[in-house]
Amino acid sequence: MANLIVKSAVKDQLDNYNVAADFYDALDEEVAELLEDAAQRAEDNDRRTVQPRDL
Repeated sequence: MANLIVKSAVKDQLDNYNVAADFYDALDEEVAELLEDAAQRAEDNDRRTVQPRDL
């Protein structure tokens, strides 16, 4: 697991909700996949800079 997210920031954002312990792992996986996809899009466009449009 890459640990890309900050649990306290997630808790702050979802302050009116309880957060299941396994939610953080699932969110981390989603973020990792999003980053991989963005990097691939940048590479496909012959760039080494990942930009907002790659999301």
